[in-house]
Amino acid sequence: MTFLGISGMQYSGQSLANSRILLAEDSNVFTSMIGTRLKELFGIEVEICRNFEELQLAYDRSTSPVTLAISNINLPGAENGEALEYLIDLSIPTIVFTGTFHEGTRDQLLSKEIVDYIIKDNVFAVDMLAESVARFLTNHRHHVLIVDDSPTARALLTSRLKRYNFRVSTAESGAKALEILKSNPDIGLVVTDYNMPDIDGFELTRRIRSARGSHELRIIGVSSSSNRLLSARFLKAGGNDFMLRPFIDEEFYCRINQNLDTLIQIRALKNERQPAAA
Repeated sequence: MTFLGISGMQYSGQSLANSRILLAEDSNVFTSMIGTRLKELFGIEVEICRNFEELQLAYDRSTSPVTLAISNINLPGAENGEALEYLIDLSIPTIVFTGTFHEGTRDQLLSKEIVDYIIKDNVFAVDMLAESVARFLTNHRHHVLIVDDSPTARALLTSRLKRYNFRVSTAESGAKALEILKSNPDIGLVVTDYNMPDIDGFELTRRIRSARGSHELRIIGVSSSSNRLLSARFLKAGGNDFMLRPFIDEEFYCRINQNLDTLIQIRALKNERQPAAA
C-alpha cells in the first residue's frame, strides 16, 4: 500500500484493512464520501453508525476491539455531545469530524484528549480526515525519545505522543538519552529540553550529531525560556526544529509530523539511489 497525503505524509507498507473503524455520522453525503475514500485508499470497510443507538450497538455486538472512531460532535439521539463522551469513556481513540467549530469548541475537544479534529469547511476535508486516519494507524512505526529532567514535562509529552499512537521512550538526563539511543537504533526523533543539569540540550544535540546525521534522526529542541536566540543556537548545534513552551497542541503535532515526514522522504530517496549506484 502506498499513500501520499495532502500535507506531505508518505506511507508505503502493509495494508491497513484489518483496522476496525467506527464512523458516527448522520450525513449520507459524508458517510458515502468517507467510506468510499477509506476503502479506496486503505481497503478499510468502515462501520457506519447514523445515530447514538447504532453506535452503542456497534460496540456491544462485537468483541473485536475498535481501532479508531470518527465521530461528529452531535448525532441523532445524542444532540449534546453524548456520543463523543461515550467513545472517550470507552477509551476509544477518536477523530472528531465536525462542521460546528469555534474557539470554545476547540478547547473542549482538546480537553477530552481526542486524537485530532477535522472541520467540514472545505473541499479537502475528507482527504484531511483520511490522512489523519492514516497517521494514527501508522504512527506506531515511529519511536520517539523525550529528554527532560522534569518528571511532569516528560509525563505530559509522553501522554500527548501516545495519544497519537507513537512509541515513546523517556530519559531524565542527557547521559541517559545517549545510553538509550545507543541501544535503540530505531529511534527516529528526539524531543529534548534545553535546560538540563548534566548535559544541556545544545551539548546533547552535538553529541548525537557526532554519531547520527539528520538523515537518520531528527531533533526538536524545546524550552520555556523567553530568549528567542535559543532557537538559532539550537539549529546551529545540529537541531532540526525548536519550540517554546507552553505548546499549542496542533502546532506540536504538526511539527512532529513534519520532521518525521522529512525523515521518511530522505530515507526513500536514499533507497531509490542505492540500486542505481550498484
